[in-house]
Amino acid sequence: MTRSIVVISAGLSQPSSTRLLADQLAAATSSAVSGRGESADIEFVELRELAVEMAESMVSGGRPTPALSVAQRTVTAADGLIAVTPVFSASYSGLFKTFVDLLDKDSLTGTPVLMAATAGTPRHSLVLEHAMRPLFAYLRAIVVPTAVFAATEDFGGESDLDSRVHRAAGELAGLVVAERTGVAGFAQGDEEAGPLGPITDFSELLRGHDGG
Repeated sequence: MTRSIVVISAGLSQPSSTRLLADQLAAATSSAVSGRGESADIEFVELRELAVEMAESMVSGGRPTPALSVAQRTVTAADGLIAVTPVFSASYSGLFKTFVDLLDKDSLTGTPVLMAATAGTPRHSLVLEHAMRPLFAYLRAIVVPTAVFAATEDFGGESDLDSRVHRAAGELAGLVVAERTGVAGFAQGDEEAGPLGPITDFSELLRGHDGG
């Protein structure tokens, strides 16, 4: 089976360290999915190419342009998501937040997400936990435990970036390849029993007990 992995890259320059990290994560995830006996179809959404369209959508009541609509549908239909943003003013970039704001609030429910960020120094690494993780929790996405932060010094130098990339990619691949259940599992299972087995009515549980 082929799994759809969509990579959101919010880098502004070209080339950018954000896109470089996105490429590394995409390659590692593809390899990890293949190692689980399936294949990955990797597709990139470059937000810098949608900047004008997003601005137009924001000032027109949220109506997407054709290019933005395609990007939104691509993200919504993904089996797994890799989200990579540069750090600006101790948070994710405005370009990244604008794109997320224009998504339907339910579009990422249950979607496995790998978070990543880049910045000039390691001082900004907590952005992943203080800003990005709460954002995806609000959207009810399933965020992998390992988030990947890369400072300028991590590229081309001696660091553990490669090991963190492969660990996070393996976690994302595990979620993508696994049977998707979670909240949707009740709808997929038996309506009476649910995915966890038969459900006993609470009154039945209390029968024969006098409360003493």
